[in-house]
Amino acid sequence: MRADLATALTPATIRRACATAGHTWRDRVLDPVATIHLFILQVLHGNTACAHLPRLTGRTFTASAYCQARSRLPLGVLQDLLARVVEAVRPLVDDPDGRWRGLRTFFIDGSRVSMPDTPPLQAAFGQPTNQALGCGFPVARVLVLFHAGTGLLLKLLTAPLRSHEVAQAGGTHDALQPGDVLVGDRAFGTFAHPAVLIPRGLHGVFRNHQNRIVDFRPRRPHAVPGSHLGHAGRPRSRWVRTLSPSDQRVDWYRPQSRPHGLTTEQYGALPRLLRIRELAYRVNRPGFRVRSVTLVTTLLDPVTYPADALAELYRAGWGVETDLGHLKTTLGMDVLTCATEPGVLKELMVFALVYNLVCVVMCEAGHRQGVSPERISFVDALRWLSSAPPGTPLPRLVINPVRPDRIEPRCQKRRAKKYPYMIRPRAELRRRVRDQQLTP
Repeated sequence: MRADLATALTPATIRRACATAGHTWRDRVLDPVATIHLFILQVLHGNTACAHLPRLTGRTFTASAYCQARSRLPLGVLQDLLARVVEAVRPLVDDPDGRWRGLRTFFIDGSRVSMPDTPPLQAAFGQPTNQALGCGFPVARVLVLFHAGTGLLLKLLTAPLRSHEVAQAGGTHDALQPGDVLVGDRAFGTFAHPAVLIPRGLHGVFRNHQNRIVDFRPRRPHAVPGSHLGHAGRPRSRWVRTLSPSDQRVDWYRPQSRPHGLTTEQYGALPRLLRIRELAYRVNRPGFRVRSVTLVTTLLDPVTYPADALAELYRAGWGVETDLGHLKTTLGMDVLTCATEPGVLKELMVFALVYNLVCVVMCEAGHRQGVSPERISFVDALRWLSSAPPGTPLPRLVINPVRPDRIEPRCQKRRAKKYPYMIRPRAELRRRVRDQQLTP
């Protein structure tokens, strides 16, 4: 598998990707092949400084020349290479051993990444509203699609901060096949998302949105959209069939107002009613904040897909937080360094490439060592990948212990420096410091 992946990043493949994107270049030290390999090496070493790369490689070039070479590189080239890498690891995704009840399973989740405070990035992504202009940093929304069995990253999409994750979700569906199962949190459990999944033959398992009322009483009354009668506190779904005391099939009514992220034409194409299964289960594990979870799913058969199996699948979906942690914390994607929007998008593509390289190493090590890939240490695989000379055989990597019910407090032990936050522009603060120094 590593050989197949290496083929997707050979000089010939990179040159073909450049030709496909219509990119031309001159023969120089930092041609597209060298630039992309340096970009990957940079992220492998914790997104180290550009000035560090000549020391790492023993080659002679300046940080400025490297930055200019990256800016000349089209974004489409990196997107094409990521697609080739995903295609190279397709056998791992299609492996029957990694399926849930015979179905391929994928996790979807959103996060945020910070970047330098520059006017182009402020205009492209925006910053949190509680930060004054000049006192914060631009933040982008990032939507990622992971394969459940291997942790491989198949899609990475970006959007401005003030946008909704479900508006981007449709952009991940082309990476799926009919029969696949998509698992996500309550942001994806709205009417519009399952309504888009079902016609494509896709399935979803999501946590119920906090604004949707669920009532498991048979033949209970419900609110009818458009009716002027008082329906406060009633569910906006029609009861169809009770499967168990906390498991039922219902028909969701299409919302009266157009959901955020859908055009008028897309909203008009949504069905008036949507058949959905709602189920609830108790969480009796010490340390868990939530005591009851309500799921919504398009998997309607309670025999083929029992409620306890769906609950376990949703719990496994929390593994996406570990995958995001590897991307943002271990690799350093939490804070990007490029100062322009094209640069940020290229940087994210390289992070996705490097993440998949590490995951392939974990999959191969797990196969050799007889454990699932998620048991292999991501940090150890990254360290070996970033330091091993070409052709070095893969050694035994660290295997993490199984700790499904590990309890850790959500707090930090190490104290931060006792400096106040910047709540005024830097120029104003500098002026105040100068005025204080001039005061006798």
